Amino acid sequence: MEFNRYQKEALSTDRVPICEGSDDVLSLIVPMLGLAGETGQLLSEYKKHLRDGDAHRLFEERVSEELGDLLWYVANVASKFDLTLDEIATTNLAKVKARWSTERSEPLCFDATLPEGERLPRQFEVELLDVEGDDRQRVRVLINEKPFGAELTDNAYDPDGYRFHDIFHFAYAAVLGWSPVTRALLQRKRKSRPLLDEVEDGGRAAVIEEGVAALAFDYARRHHMLEGVSVLDFQLLRTIKDMTSHLEVKQCTTGEWERAILQGFNVWRAIVEGHGGRILVDLDQRRLEYMDRARLYARCEGREFIRRRLVQEHSRSLIHRHG
Repeated sequence: MEFNRYQKEALSTDRVPICEGSDDVLSLIVPMLGLAGETGQLLSEYKKHLRDGDAHRLFEERVSEELGDLLWYVANVASKFDLTLDEIATTNLAKVKARWSTERSEPLCFDATLPEGERLPRQFEVELLDVEGDDRQRVRVLINEKPFGAELTDNAYDPDGYRFHDIFHFAYAAVLGWSPVTRALLQRKRKSRPLLDEVEDGGRAAVIEEGVAALAFDYARRHHMLEGVSVLDFQLLRTIKDMTSHLEVKQCTTGEWERAILQGFNVWRAIVEGHGGRILVDLDQRRLEYMDRARLYARCEGREFIRRRLVQEHSRSLIHRHG
């Protein structure tokens, strides 16, 4: 049976119909109380199943009956708010898919058609140095060995590691392909498109991104800095989606935001523990990675090997040329 047909036929059995032209509270509150009551009945049947086991022979039949009663009340409430079950089901599926969807056939790129100097680099390295300040710790950010931005403190009475929060901006850039703050740090603002630059790369967008980072950090403080956490509250993700709903990043799902936040905090915890360190930002792989000492050593060794090979090949070329 189709949803809308069921809804129409169910409404014909309504014993407390809404009165036309009036705000009939009774006709609305009765089916809502019905939802609560039938949910209790469903839980009661499951309680009997836990208590009696196989002796509760009518368990599946009772569950089916209670779910049917719940469906009737859902349809009734929908009808009284001028909603259709078909629309509700379609919208709900879209929300659920967006909540858990994190993969794309290829990464989002918001600057592919722009000049190279206005495109975020697809891969870059960041080093965060924890340095002694006059009265508190400060973080100095180096991108591809060059210093960027001002030194940051925690901006808090008690040290909490927020001075490393640029990591979160790099996580948004890596996973979402979006970060006005990272664009500003890398001097990759899209100035050839003035309106785009103003709206997407300007001060308002940057403030919103900083707000997202602060909101996620406050949430993380109440959840052990997300250590061991693999799922975030949907309310947090929905708030972030609402905050960014007028920006290009609105194309990203709540699942992708969750992935970006969790990756950011995984790296943040490693950096805080190590009092600084180096990270790899990879937009093609949609990954933010902490480069521990072993990986960093191997990478440096690889670079030295390549350098030696290039020197050797250059020397052979000179010998061959001059005979």
